[in-house]
Amino acid sequence: MTASMTASTAAGTTPLLCLMGPTASGKSAAAMALARRLPIEIVSVDSALVYRGMDIGTAKPSDAERAAVPHHLINLIDPAESYSAARFVADADAAIAGIRARKRIPVLVGGTMLYFKALREGLDDMPASDLAIRADIEREAAAEGWAAMHRRLAEVDPQTAARLAPLDAQRISRALEVWRGSGQTLSSLQRGAASRSSNARSLVSIALEPSDRAALHERIAKRFDTMLAAGLIDEVARLHARDDMSERMPAMRCVGYRQVWDFLEGRIDRSTMRERAIVATRQLAKRQITWLRSTPDRIVIDSLAADAIAQVVMKAIESIGDRNDRGA
Repeated sequence: MTASMTASTAAGTTPLLCLMGPTASGKSAAAMALARRLPIEIVSVDSALVYRGMDIGTAKPSDAERAAVPHHLINLIDPAESYSAARFVADADAAIAGIRARKRIPVLVGGTMLYFKALREGLDDMPASDLAIRADIEREAAAEGWAAMHRRLAEVDPQTAARLAPLDAQRISRALEVWRGSGQTLSSLQRGAASRSSNARSLVSIALEPSDRAALHERIAKRFDTMLAAGLIDEVARLHARDDMSERMPAMRCVGYRQVWDFLEGRIDRSTMRERAIVATRQLAKRQITWLRSTPDRIVIDSLAADAIAQVVMKAIESIGDRNDRGA
């Protein structure tokens, strides 16, 4: 560490480093390499890692990795519970404050771009969930399909609809629920929060983005096969056997899990399950990359480069030192 970085850390003014990227881009490996050079603690920015007992399909950091580097916002809740962007911001703020109090550097690592956006721009006061409205929406979707519900959303909130896939049931449902319950669009509520953010001034965003989409797809397929070999089906089977779990819960909408659930229900065979899980993961990566491209002032590193991890470490050290030198 440079003298300026040490002094700034002691003063509690460390910038907030964000390591972003699509699934299978090497974020975790880069973060662990960074930990060998800087006194960091990792804050997970992943909507799936919050669930206990969902380890294989989420590529959760191993016990050894978590012993080597402190990780936060992992294993917070049971898969039968729900987690929100608002709760993430509160949990992340608390974790960041604790890390800084220990005179260490917080590094946010993950691919849930909505969480990064919420942390950067803040969140407005969102309407509470309305179970009756949600039930109405799901009944309509069962009759007409989620593509039709997506078209309805586009009529009232085109900005939100534009960033959601036509079959993204969870987010389409929530956006329609907000509109029907409050008369306000989700996009307008999110825009109103930007001025309240306290994090944007000190953010350093490094994005691992693939230069070759086909190569990323190959990584995704290999990683899912590794998950299957490691026991993913058994992991989902344990959840499937629980009386309090269903496929409609947010935890079971995670890519990989919902396809294995369909396999366990006998709706598809193993080969189809594998194919659909890989396709769904590719689609997730595409959405993540689209989100990344809208991130201001990000430092882009080719995740497929042979020295990608070394570049992340170098850029992180340079960026943190530069921000500290300027008193960010």
